[in-house]
Amino acid sequence: MRHLRFLRYMDEVARTGSIRGAADRLNVTPSALNRRIMDLEEELGLKLLERRPRGVRLTSAGEVFLTYVREQLNDADRMRSQLEDLRGLRRGTVRIACSQALAHDFLPRQIGAFRKRYPLMTFEVMVVDHERAMGLLVDYVVDLILVFRPPFLGRLRPIMTLPQRLVALMVEDHPLARKAKLRLADCTGYPLALPEFSTGGRQMIEERLSRAGLKLSVAAETNSFELLRGLVAHTGMISFQIEIGAQPEAMPPGIVVRPVDERDLPSADLVLGQLRDRNLPLASAQFAEHLAGALRGRMEVPAE
Repeated sequence: MRHLRFLRYMDEVARTGSIRGAADRLNVTPSALNRRIMDLEEELGLKLLERRPRGVRLTSAGEVFLTYVREQLNDADRMRSQLEDLRGLRRGTVRIACSQALAHDFLPRQIGAFRKRYPLMTFEVMVVDHERAMGLLVDYVVDLILVFRPPFLGRLRPIMTLPQRLVALMVEDHPLARKAKLRLADCTGYPLALPEFSTGGRQMIEERLSRAGLKLSVAAETNSFELLRGLVAHTGMISFQIEIGAQPEAMPPGIVVRPVDERDLPSADLVLGQLRDRNLPLASAQFAEHLAGALRGRMEVPAE
């Protein structure tokens, strides 16, 4: 397994863009690390790195080699996980990227339920927008994504999809709280708190506003869904969220949830996915199966 150590070295150089920076993180000398890379370049007859005054950049050959490196490291992690499972340890690390909508309630609940069955499992969770999540997946930083409206990627294999509609959040004494269902036009004239443009929900809203010629009064914009809930609770603004991230039992006291008419904002998919043709580490494969079951259970709940 010694060759894996050098593969990890090369992966770290690619992530940091610096031989010195990678050496510091790996606790080796820069000269020794550079020598190992140069020996490999000589063996391959190709330059893997373009050395610059400030750092390094992968060459085309380096990009190809890095893909090989990450595939090998992934296979090694999966093998270790399987060996540990055979020993009955049930250890492993689940690496997943998710949309903010899942971070407040749904994903913590699922992690809690999973760790009751496998208490030695650990988690590395990246809460990011859907574009960044796809990048993390392609770069082998995470094994799984759970995101709303992911951009197209031919290498993505959806494990499970769950249609989601947008809902409006508001205080219980807001004038629109009397309505069972809202149209976007109902919200004109009221101050709104919206997520930033990188989120799938905000992009849906902007697409609809553009087609309909509507203009909303955006009083606050943020990359924090926790702040959005706080603004709803303390300022009386209206905000929007996908329904899985706005379950009534997870809302702060005094906040109510109302669906948005699908004529304005049709449902879009929440996707649990992995890279196509990638063998997941056992821990991530088990958690993916658990998440798929939880999402499937929500499909069986009748819509309001």
